[in-house]
Amino acid sequence: MLDIVVLGAAAGGGFPQWNSNAPACRRARAGDPEAPARTQASIAVSGDGTSWYVLNASPDLRTQINQTPDLHPRIGLRSTPIAGVVLTSGEIDAITGLLTLRERQAFGLYATQPVLDQLDANPIFTALDRTLVPRLPMVLDRPIALEPPGFCITPFSVPGKVPLYAEKTENPAEIMNNGETIGLDITDGTSHALFIPGCAMMTEALRTRINGADAVFFDGTLWTDDEMVRAGLGSKTGHRMGHMSLADQPDGTFASFAGMDVKRKILIHINNSNPVLLADSPERKQAEAAGWDVAFDGMKVRL
Repeated sequence: MLDIVVLGAAAGGGFPQWNSNAPACRRARAGDPEAPARTQASIAVSGDGTSWYVLNASPDLRTQINQTPDLHPRIGLRSTPIAGVVLTSGEIDAITGLLTLRERQAFGLYATQPVLDQLDANPIFTALDRTLVPRLPMVLDRPIALEPPGFCITPFSVPGKVPLYAEKTENPAEIMNNGETIGLDITDGTSHALFIPGCAMMTEALRTRINGADAVFFDGTLWTDDEMVRAGLGSKTGHRMGHMSLADQPDGTFASFAGMDVKRKILIHINNSNPVLLADSPERKQAEAAGWDVAFDGMKVRL
């Protein structure tokens, strides 16, 4: 059995973004039921409903824990069912929530070596006592045995780019497939789900891994590559940020998943500019017609 809870479904900045006065954010801020607010992307997974693993520590993690009864303390004066945190990148919206977990509570911190190097380079993360929170390197394509027995997570490389704060001036938008950005294959030995909140392009290796999955949580950042530019919300395209876009042809997400056998396809890490967030939008209808669900905070999936 796999239990999955969406802690947050939005991209960096959340929905509504704190400084956005765009129409969709105004609707969310006003409590429009067709535009429900979402916090920044993270999920929690469990193989037994007792030990939980948080995938990406978003800046909203404290709120997300408080809104998720499965993650509440259960015994003694201080405790947590969170056995570990697993990182898919060193992006700000994937690591900042680690500082929320600094109250001397034991758990494992799993990441690839490039991401651990990013944490090691920033002394603020020493607030997490290494004697209680060991930094555990993940090796690509090598399963990590977790609790309960039979439950494991396997990291795999996904095309992406380095975090904004680590970009080099000579080629800041370079797309790499070296472990800077990863996906996670989650299984209990029977069912398996994939968590891929950031992806710059589809590859044959990635297509092979996705095909046959019971559920895939996939990067839904933008509807079209230039939507932020056209809306006057920013100067960067999706490609510049290291993300595929949903409706682009022929290399967008919908087109790339055509012909794949995936039982449940779920969009996550959705930017506040993406109209798919709006339940009454034509884009939401198009996504649903293509067989996609749009993740929301508190969404539960059991496999």
